[in-house]
Amino acid sequence: MTQEIQKLHDVWISSQNKAIQNTTLPKITFDDLTNSIISTGPFYYYIVDFFDMSLSHVSPSIREFHDFDSDNVSFNDILGTIHPDDIEFVTAAEAAVANFFYNNIGREQLLKYKISYNLRGKLKNGEYVLCNHQALILTMDDKGGYGKSLNIHTRIDHLATHNNYQFSLIGLDGEPSYMNLNTNSDIKNTAEFSKREIDIIKNIADGLSSIEIAEKLFISDLTVKKHRKNILSKSACKNTAQLVKTCILQGVI
Repeated sequence: MTQEIQKLHDVWISSQNKAIQNTTLPKITFDDLTNSIISTGPFYYYIVDFFDMSLSHVSPSIREFHDFDSDNVSFNDILGTIHPDDIEFVTAAEAAVANFFYNNIGREQLLKYKISYNLRGKLKNGEYVLCNHQALILTMDDKGGYGKSLNIHTRIDHLATHNNYQFSLIGLDGEPSYMNLNTNSDIKNTAEFSKREIDIIKNIADGLSSIEIAEKLFISDLTVKKHRKNILSKSACKNTAQLVKTCILQGVI
């Protein structure tokens, strides 16, 4: 294990994020896994158990990425594919996520969020490409430690080539979302995106007009236009095209 990867492990261990007891994974089918994945390109997924850092449910497509055997690959093998210049950001992002839930809304809320950020991963041919990392915590122990997590890596190098070194927290089950966060920013002062706003963003991405979105969501088109204006302001995007691209890169849609 390299020193950089050890620092990443230290984030999970020293901050007591790692489960100290085994957790039981709910019954998961292939359909359940794939329905949780927002994919804009080739991807692979796996479940990591932070209790002992073991892997399960590793998709065969990992071989197409890294030439790893899905039956024998280890978590450190996957971490070792991260670009050396991005590992520090990944470590900082994982620490920032832990601090957000611990200091702001409670660790138990982790189960209601998807964590997303980008990193450069090394392919089997030695080339590094930009990928989106998504993580959904599936279980936690009685102390609030990370149990099992579904992790998805998707190639997005056809959409962007440069990492913005930001992370997003995508709310599930009606929870607000936080997008394009810096690892050293004060998240308390960060704009929240409501479930309604996320729904509107998804419909914009589907090509619907304000009138069509209004009809679909049973609200007025004036309300939709107001939401669109607020969304652009919160996201610091100049137009809807930039907004949609940003949301795709961050795994929102």
